[in-house]
Amino acid sequence: MQALGKLRLGVNIDHVATVRNARGSAYPDPVRAATLAEEAGADSITAHLREDRRHISDDDIARLVEALSLPLNFEMAATEEMQAIALRHRPHAVCIVPEKREERTTEGGLEVAREENKLAHFIAPLAEAGCRVSIFIAADRPQIEAAARIGAAVVELHTGAYCDFHAEGRLDERDAELDRLREMASFAHSLGLEVHAGHGLTYDTVEPVAAFPEVMELNIGHFLVGEAIFRGLGPAIAEMRRLMDRARDGAAA
Repeated sequence: MQALGKLRLGVNIDHVATVRNARGSAYPDPVRAATLAEEAGADSITAHLREDRRHISDDDIARLVEALSLPLNFEMAATEEMQAIALRHRPHAVCIVPEKREERTTEGGLEVAREENKLAHFIAPLAEAGCRVSIFIAADRPQIEAAARIGAAVVELHTGAYCDFHAEGRLDERDAELDRLREMASFAHSLGLEVHAGHGLTYDTVEPVAAFPEVMELNIGHFLVGEAIFRGLGPAIAEMRRLMDRARDGAAA
């Protein structure tokens, strides 16, 4: 049995800012949410600064860098503007994600294989500045191989399709996608990449992914912010932490 390392939970606070921005006020404050997430058992905080600033703002990033004792995972598109912001703040981690202005949320993984040269040059200064560079990709062998070639330290596997199939009751497709995620997590690990996963995970879908021995971190946001409406942010995160730990302990048994 492969020894399982601690499974970290990164809490994405983007949609606390979405609620704030809907009213154009100062509340709820995503920095306060980050503090509550730490108290509830989060291991890191994720924030995505989008080109259109639809949720997280530049000021949020500056305040998070100042206030956090947890590592900050700065999600961003591969643009000169975002690179400059990351180099100014030097967060613990940067996760390069695809971004389209018209999308509601990140719809798929980054196309690395066709953009290897560009992305290699883009991430080099970030790595030199001490940021751990992660690439958000589909569970696809050519994309994983390309991520390794360009010098990324981490790949984050997109779990959205798996979660969508589960929600739609398409169980055969769900199970096939879960098998693909499992296989590609193992493959990425074999190339020396640290493996993370995220997008769309809920209480109902998290445990099978949490049981993958190669996965070291899950990043979860929208579901937790939604669940916080009913049970509070701290208890929502604590329950996710409990399910992750249960899956990990069961896989190690």
